[in-house]
Amino acid sequence: MPPSLQQQQDRQAQHRLAVLRHAEEVTGNVALTCRYYGISRPCFYKWLHRYQDEGLEGLRDRSSKPHHCPHATEADVVNKIVYLRQHYHFGPMKIKMYLKRYHDIDIACSAVYRILKKLGMNRLPASQRYTRHDKRYTRYEKQQPGNRVQIDVKFIEPIVLPKHTPAAVPVTATLPKRRRRAKYYQFTAIDDCTRLRVLRIYPRCDQKTAVQFLDYVLERLPFRVEVIQTDNGAEFQSAFHWNVLDKGIAHTYIKPASPHLNGKVERSHRIDAEEFYRMLDGVVIDDTGVFNDKLREWEDYYNYHRPHGSLGGQTPYERLKQKAQTPV
Repeated sequence: MPPSLQQQQDRQAQHRLAVLRHAEEVTGNVALTCRYYGISRPCFYKWLHRYQDEGLEGLRDRSSKPHHCPHATEADVVNKIVYLRQHYHFGPMKIKMYLKRYHDIDIACSAVYRILKKLGMNRLPASQRYTRHDKRYTRYEKQQPGNRVQIDVKFIEPIVLPKHTPAAVPVTATLPKRRRRAKYYQFTAIDDCTRLRVLRIYPRCDQKTAVQFLDYVLERLPFRVEVIQTDNGAEFQSAFHWNVLDKGIAHTYIKPASPHLNGKVERSHRIDAEEFYRMLDGVVIDDTGVFNDKLREWEDYYNYHRPHGSLGGQTPYERLKQKAQTPV
């Protein structure tokens, strides 16, 4: 207990003791003492009984917390909320979605926030904190799957392992420069309408690789693509551009130095960092095949199981099915 609060409670206990002594030594009458100090007789007798049972300690304030609260959130639910917050940094809305989808627990966002605040976990990392509406970019969304697909590249730097170490080491480990090698590159395609994604790891980032990824994307997506949107990176220049056009697909570049115009793919990369790479506990395996196997598992989870706040709690696949059933 802070010293100031301790002193305040000491003074309060001494004051209540003075009230009891006033009735005994000055007035000799409980009613007159209560009238003099402006308290009720039940309050006086409550203090008196506590003093008789516990002494001066009984005159201190006690917690007003109820002994039993039938409407309190169950400990198991609180543990799930804490787990999602600590491991995924989810906010109240996302936590509510996960509890409803995977545990059939219906809880209000306000209740989740109160629990987080009570536990001192209501502050998100700086990169995820709330942004005022007047400082946000305007959201947009294409109406049909394939109307526009955004493609971008995420850079990943693995570490070459020394012979005496296990198959994986923390990314943050300090190793001599000679043990490092070229970066790996995660190519990402995301459908503007459904948020359905296709991911692939490559050891190079050039136009030839971008063309290979485009073919892979068109093979994987279950709908026709009308427009490909990229930034102005070297990997998306003439060879890639004409290859897209040859397939009967339009190719548009976003304005230079404006990554927010490719906002959906950029945001999905942040999700990868927060919910996929971070959950590997900082471990990166120096093997393209293993990278792609793990990335494919994450891609399936993202597309078929992960609820999205921007989709009202739907998964990309559920949004795709909804759009397929909606008449144009």
